[in-house]
Amino acid sequence: MNMKFARLGTAGNEKPVVIAQNANGTEKYFSLDPLTKDINGEFLATDGIARTREALDAGNLPEISAEGLRIGSPIARPGNVVCIGLNYTAHAAESGATPPESPVVFLKPSNTVSGPLDPAPIPPSSEKYDWEVELGIVIGREASYLSSTDEAADCIAGYVVANDLSERDYQLPGAAGQWTKGKSLPQSTPLGPWLVPADELDAGHLALRTWVNGEIRQSSDTSDMIFDALTVVHHLSQYMVLEPGDVILTGTPEGVALSGRFPYIQPGDVVELEVEGLGRQRQEFYRAHAASLAAVGTDKATR
Repeated sequence: MNMKFARLGTAGNEKPVVIAQNANGTEKYFSLDPLTKDINGEFLATDGIARTREALDAGNLPEISAEGLRIGSPIARPGNVVCIGLNYTAHAAESGATPPESPVVFLKPSNTVSGPLDPAPIPPSSEKYDWEVELGIVIGREASYLSSTDEAADCIAGYVVANDLSERDYQLPGAAGQWTKGKSLPQSTPLGPWLVPADELDAGHLALRTWVNGEIRQSSDTSDMIFDALTVVHHLSQYMVLEPGDVILTGTPEGVALSGRFPYIQPGDVVELEVEGLGRQRQEFYRAHAASLAAVGTDKATR
């Protein structure tokens, strides 16, 4: 039985569900409340995916209606969001960089994660806000000093669609660059709509696409990655402990605004992204406004 994991409800109040497809191709939604309070590292580390299959087969999960419910990130706030840069040769070229000989690694704060359909803010002073469709890896068991890519495969719970939104003026100027500044903005990591178990797709051959206002911008395939998913997990485990629930963004293909071929995101723009088998995102962008000191003071006074 094919499964997709999701979290539905208002921000901060999402409920875990599994979407199961029967032999006729009909999808139904089932509550995961009998198994877990959330789709998080603890659920994944305790064989949550296997337990869900068993519960579905036994008919132990109540069917629910998802009509009208917001779709949140399919994984509760990760401990870490680890990112790989310049992982497609053509994207490295359009960024003016030489393809790396080993993975380029950086981190994003986990509080940047948002839902796949949530309205998305452009920072108040941003003029170069950019899209990046990416395959996201969700870690299912601890990975540290792995000896092989086979061991890495055992540590992957599943995959998600990710948008690594990036402010290029914050990220790139200067000799050293400031990747953390350009990659840490509020709601700059939409994830989802689903977490698909790793054994239900071939992550090495998935189409990735991005549209802006209905016009295609990115069109590639994960087979074009310089470092594939298993290599990335094995490599990262030599330098950090990957924990259940952590998310790894594996890099974006060519076709971003940084290339100079397309305008950057403007208020009112709609960006849509998809990865084959993992669903589709849609973000409508608006200009965020800086909070006033008066408003902040009022907020503190009423707590």
